[in-house]
Amino acid sequence: MTKIQTNKYNSKIPPTWCKGCGNFGIFSALKQAFAKLGFTPDDVCLTYDVGCSSNMADFLATYGFHSLHGRTISTAIGLHLAHHQFSIIAIGGDGGIYGEGVEHLIEAARGNFDITAIVHNNFLYSLTTGQKSPTAQKGLKSKSTPFGVLEVPFEALKTAIIHDPSFVARGYALETAHLTDLIIKGIKTKGFSLIDVLQPCITFNKRQTPGWYKKRLYKLEKDGYSQNEALKILSQDPNKLAIGVLYRSDRKAYHEHLPQLSDAPLIKQSIEKVGIEKLIKEFV
Repeated sequence: MTKIQTNKYNSKIPPTWCKGCGNFGIFSALKQAFAKLGFTPDDVCLTYDVGCSSNMADFLATYGFHSLHGRTISTAIGLHLAHHQFSIIAIGGDGGIYGEGVEHLIEAARGNFDITAIVHNNFLYSLTTGQKSPTAQKGLKSKSTPFGVLEVPFEALKTAIIHDPSFVARGYALETAHLTDLIIKGIKTKGFSLIDVLQPCITFNKRQTPGWYKKRLYKLEKDGYSQNEALKILSQDPNKLAIGVLYRSDRKAYHEHLPQLSDAPLIKQSIEKVGIEKLIKEFV
């Protein structure tokens, strides 16, 4: 088997994640997906949140935009609308995308914007040393919840699915080949693609360890399910964690409804004949 060359996507800065961190698996899967898709470093742009996941901005040699906490998806949408023919990927953690930025996640699913969001989900705010995130299981003891989490976890995948995006999947950081395949499918899908990646945090999360996941993970057999089927899978025994493609929709992507984007991306359209005089008069 020919070894996939991914070095061209590496910057001059080596990753600084903790040894054994799940981010290494996601980083590797992402680069392998780029290679299999035939991307050069100039063929893709990534937006980043704030946190361990988004330190990747320093390590990946592609176009990138390091946004504010919770704003990676909204930034990705803006880039997409300016250049809808470009591959845009939003990177963030469960804190940024499912917490501070959850409204942008919902809008991305509702609008079905043609971007791919990859969420590094370890149930914690790990960069700030292990406070509970919105996906933390009830009872989890952390620095911010020493007596255990009182809330039920936020159901991000269910929330996305009921708003009918094009693609929803869940992967596991240490199943690199499987995750690579999910990322490729997400990028190829026209419309909003959400890939939730379960990842161990070996430094601060002593509960969801690689051994814990090994006992609970199983791979889905089909390449997507109906809305009701997907929700049922996500509502099953919490000790059974399905990974694979959960949901697909054939709904049109947002930009496909806009005739002004049918010929060329906004970034490639001339503004010489654009007149705003009538618009100005409305506000004078």
